[in-house]
Amino acid sequence: HRGQESAGIVTSDGESSQAFKVHKGMGLINHVFNADSLKKLYVSNLGIGHTRYSTSGISELQNCQPFVVETLHGKIAVAHNGELTNAVRLRRKLMRHGVGLSTSSDSELITQLLAFTPPLENDDTADWVARIKNLMNETPTSYSLLIMHKDIIYAVRDPYGNRPLCIGRLIPVGDMNGKGKDNSETEGWVVSSESCSFLSIGAEYYREVLPGEIVKISRYDVQTLDVVPRPEGDPSAFCIFEYVYFARPDSIFEGQMVYSVRRRCGQQLAIEAPVEADLVSTVPESATPAALGYAQKCGLPYVEVLCKNRYVGRTFIQPNMRLRQLGVAKKFGVLSDNFKGKRVVIIDDSIVRGNTISPIIKLLRESGAKEVHIRVASPPIKFPCYMGINIPTKEELIANRPEFHDLANYIGADSVVYLSVEGLVSSVQESIKARQENENNLKSQKLRMGKIGHCTACLTGEYPVELEW
Repeated sequence: HRGQESAGIVTSDGESSQAFKVHKGMGLINHVFNADSLKKLYVSNLGIGHTRYSTSGISELQNCQPFVVETLHGKIAVAHNGELTNAVRLRRKLMRHGVGLSTSSDSELITQLLAFTPPLENDDTADWVARIKNLMNETPTSYSLLIMHKDIIYAVRDPYGNRPLCIGRLIPVGDMNGKGKDNSETEGWVVSSESCSFLSIGAEYYREVLPGEIVKISRYDVQTLDVVPRPEGDPSAFCIFEYVYFARPDSIFEGQMVYSVRRRCGQQLAIEAPVEADLVSTVPESATPAALGYAQKCGLPYVEVLCKNRYVGRTFIQPNMRLRQLGVAKKFGVLSDNFKGKRVVIIDDSIVRGNTISPIIKLLRESGAKEVHIRVASPPIKFPCYMGINIPTKEELIANRPEFHDLANYIGADSVVYLSVEGLVSSVQESIKARQENENNLKSQKLRMGKIGHCTACLTGEYPVELEW
């Protein structure tokens, strides 16, 4: 659900970086990989994979990840989630040093920076921590990285923690029933953008990679090598849109389940924007927790009015407008018996470009809804994202177009109200601060969470770092 355009896997036998095996292709995972391609990858005992959602660089095969690059100490493979805020400057810097680049992706810049030899490194032994810290000093955000070299994987998160990254523990098959779980051996370690991926492969959530942390992962061990700090006084800047839309509801970020945060957003929205209605429903599926929270707070029944075609990809992350619009047309069916002649409140997680909601309202009215009120469980998105979400221009955002001033009329609704920025932030941070106090008492100074913050740049225009062009 985080990327539909391409997929790739690089594996290693753990003996030599020259023995990397690579398979990449365009499309969904089940289109890119088959039994034959997987069989070639299986002879290895560690690997990294990636699904791509393009932000920097067009959607084409040469931009597929993971990237593999030769260094003085053998090949490394790199998978990157995020977008570098100073990519243009870094591209020019590399080219001035005579480094040729073969793709338009900012992720390739990361591989080339990692290939640079730090000043104090000798020719015989690679100092990968120094190389990673050099990269982190060159670019403040946004990246979560997996870097594979021989028998080691390094998991790295930028000092602002803008993109998610977490670690899971593989459990022996005999221990999956939960007996002796705390004392069971570890069969291996896994790393993912989201914890929701762990259960399906027989792993359990272990912990997050903290902002600025460099973690070394081997077959038997997870070890913190260093933590690169933010400038003094700067809060962390985890992307708040991960909670709103991007993440799966069963994932855990900052010690809390995404589902719980979305439900709190719905409850807060009910406080801020109640309405006389007969029932509450949702645009499935990411808005469902918010709709349940809204219904509970308002004392209205939650009723399904739309059904989703599960074989259509996520509309928002399609790479261009035409594909997004075609996705909407095929995406939903209507359950008219549930709402005919009734006043309906539809909860949506966000209205970014306005592609989805207008045809849905039209569909509900044509199917017998007496009134359709829209409540959005996030604030209006007004500014581009330059840190890993494909919102490149102000002009494509509905909140910046003239019709936004009469949005209800424009999309065909009886009313439209968004959650406030303050309401969203309080819903997200409600359970974090108490946990932070407890964890800071338990952890070493170096691993403390630091000042908690969230990136709300797409809502407020306040970016966590200065943007470079």
